[in-house]
Amino acid sequence: MKRIFSNTSLRLFLGVITGLVIGRFATEGAIAVVLPIKYILGQIIFFLIPLIVFGFITPAITRLKSNASKLLSLSLVLSYLSCVGSSTLAALVGYNTIPLLNITPNNETSKVLPEMIFRLDIPPLMPVLSALLLAFLVGIGILITNSRKIENALYEFQDIVFVMVKRVLIPLLPFFIAANFTIFAYEGDLISRLPVFLLIILITILCHIVWLTFLYTSAGIYSGKNPWHVLRYYGPVVLTALGSQSSAASLGVAIEETRKSPVLKPEVRDFSIPLLGNIHFPGSVLDIVFLGLAVSYLLTGTMPGIERVVLFIPLLAVFGVAAPGLPGGTLFASLGLIQAVLGIGEEGIALMITIFALLDSFGTTHNITSDGALSLILTKYSDKKEGEKNIPVPVV
Repeated sequence: MKRIFSNTSLRLFLGVITGLVIGRFATEGAIAVVLPIKYILGQIIFFLIPLIVFGFITPAITRLKSNASKLLSLSLVLSYLSCVGSSTLAALVGYNTIPLLNITPNNETSKVLPEMIFRLDIPPLMPVLSALLLAFLVGIGILITNSRKIENALYEFQDIVFVMVKRVLIPLLPFFIAANFTIFAYEGDLISRLPVFLLIILITILCHIVWLTFLYTSAGIYSGKNPWHVLRYYGPVVLTALGSQSSAASLGVAIEETRKSPVLKPEVRDFSIPLLGNIHFPGSVLDIVFLGLAVSYLLTGTMPGIERVVLFIPLLAVFGVAAPGLPGGTLFASLGLIQAVLGIGEEGIALMITIFALLDSFGTTHNITSDGALSLILTKYSDKKEGEKNIPVPVV
């Protein structure tokens, strides 16, 4: 019997436990040392993300040949519809459950973090969205010009990036996650705030499970494949997402683990997993919609009108496709939209950010795990297109 969790999963899980234990008993001086370690590890990890995006997506586009533009368009459409769907689910559940809850804000304050004694900035070569655009342009340019030398060089560059993922990113992740959970435990967020917002967290987790189930069931029906042959490899990815609160930081693990899936087409998988990891955030937008309704109810006793939410959801889905996969990226990108459309003021925004910090791990897990379902759909679509090309034209 194969083990469900790999060695990577075990190391990530130990990182979570170690961080919680250290943070529970840590002094201010100890946290002052942990903070720069967490910061530097994060700088290294996020430095690698644009390289991973470019290194995997560009060669994948060249391998897809004529299917590249079609798969890119379909990926964007599926990501947008997925975000609209998860947001709609959150709104429906929110309107029907939030008025029934007796939720009060938490008046307790968490510990203040000490000054960071040292920091080392390692800015990425380019932003993630720039890496995405460059990957698309270079990949399509190679297809148009038929540049074999550059194409072969990109395949070698992809091998180099994969080594960086295996030898640098993945070994650093357990320490990065341990540092994150040390700080969470020290601040008291996981202890003092959790009882207050437990009902909100439980409801949103159930919403995440429902939407993930819908996506994987739909992918299985469309593809005719068992979606478990994709989902079963997401254990290490889930642990990484829970610890890092970042789809981008989880991307390297997702790329490695989904390579084990026998039902994902390699060239489609190498294209879709890094792409969707940066444009598909259904979990984050689900959290934002539900929190918007809950916070409004907490502060005013009422929720925004349905007409506001109907306008808010399709606009928010744009941020769900375009926001960077960094901790809280979707929320911070959409703050102006939340204020303008939902009418939530500064106090409500501050409360949303506080609760979102607790929920972001689950939203991030939803984001990165749902990419496997869309990849299965894209695999089937690619197979169908190739099958249509191979059908012989009858001679009249």
